[in-house]
Amino acid sequence: MSLSQSPMEDESGDTASSAPVSVPHTELEADVLRAVIESFVLREGTDYGERELSLDDKVARVLRLLERGDARIVFEPETQTVDIVTMRGPIPVRKP
Repeated sequence: MSLSQSPMEDESGDTASSAPVSVPHTELEADVLRAVIESFVLREGTDYGERELSLDDKVARVLRLLERGDARIVFEPETQTVDIVTMRGPIPVRKP
């Protein structure tokens, strides 16, 4: 580290905090977790098939993915945004 670098910068000048951070869903308060999931399902645009699911159904589905480890919450320090990343592609659709 050179004298011109801050303690959080690496040799390239990037800050260590610019890398995405995985946030365990269990570390969030219930109302914050619900808000993060609602934000995700309201913008993710997944086609749920022939029947539309309610917001509560979509939230429950994503919560199950988080609990199983099939999705994770990611904080992006550079843009100050939070997202949910699915580990196996789109949210699965169950046929009625």
